Amino acid sequence: MTELHLWLRHEPRTTERRTPVVPSDARRLVESGVTLTVEESPQRIFPIEEYEAVGARVAPADSWVSAPRDTVILGLKELPDEPTKLTHRHIFFGHAYKGQPGATDLLSRFAAGGGALLDLEYLVDDDGRRLAAFGFWAGYLGAALAVLQHRGRLVAPLTPTSKEELDKTLQPAAGDTEFSALVIGALGRSGRGARVAFSTAGIEPTCWDLPETQNLDRSALLAHDVLVNCVLATTPVPPFLREEDLDDPTRRLRTVSDVTCDVGSPLNVLPVYDRTTEWDAPVRRLHERPPLDLIAIDNLPSLLPRESSTDFSAALLPQLLDLGTGGAWGRCLDLFRTKSRELGIAVAEGELGHV
Repeated sequence: MTELHLWLRHEPRTTERRTPVVPSDARRLVESGVTLTVEESPQRIFPIEEYEAVGARVAPADSWVSAPRDTVILGLKELPDEPTKLTHRHIFFGHAYKGQPGATDLLSRFAAGGGALLDLEYLVDDDGRRLAAFGFWAGYLGAALAVLQHRGRLVAPLTPTSKEELDKTLQPAAGDTEFSALVIGALGRSGRGARVAFSTAGIEPTCWDLPETQNLDRSALLAHDVLVNCVLATTPVPPFLREEDLDDPTRRLRTVSDVTCDVGSPLNVLPVYDRTTEWDAPVRRLHERPPLDLIAIDNLPSLLPRESSTDFSAALLPQLLDLGTGGAWGRCLDLFRTKSRELGIAVAEGELGHV
């Protein structure tokens, strides 16, 4: 691909404030010869004027459907239901490769239009490590909300804020009782973010990672007051929390924050709930006796949109500048084809720049 036209789309989800490219990195793209079109968006944390000032073209929201076919459409979360035929290459988090609900429908739309999904979750280096991720901020917010809920200070509906303001609410206050917390997946990006949030709140969590989950001590898990799950399983593993555990009269666990939100996937390590929670109702009671509350918001970093977008954009920028040279993007394309075929969906062949 000798000439790249990137089209930054509006996010249809009203609570999605983030962007994969911030204005300062948009400038870098334009200066490197990339044609960048940015759609107007009422909720994006960065106003459209900041993109226009660095040389980006401006387009109405949702106008990507009529962009030239060789344009690469860039976003974060789910696409709108229309059009049913997707003709472009799309970069976003598709959530379609692990048997999630709607996966077949989404991949079929690409097959029908001759387009392709380049899934950001699977944009990885040669060792399989993700090259751009929101993990730290997801973990940080997952733990932060769990702390506020357990201390009785979580206010709904949730609203975007800054890390400085959020940290103020996490500080221990007079009357706060001590509680125990467990972070599973503590050594990854999300786990590190969760540990930082707990530290800000004056809590030293128990930290588990692969060795502890391979030989899970379920009694020890249930003996904690708060659990933050940061594990994204890629192969089947025994669940960390089961339905029968909810009925255990000795269970001390009262608050679960599932950062991963792998609901609906056969790889879900917390198969005790069937739908996520939302900004207007961030907590759902899973069990009454003993009580257990769930936080499972699948776009947590959007609560700190400026910080999370800036970090993600910095990591994604070099990958966008190399788009079309194979490597990580070529692996994304190969995986899209493989996963589509596994579902019996025939997809177009061709090089990355000609899909």
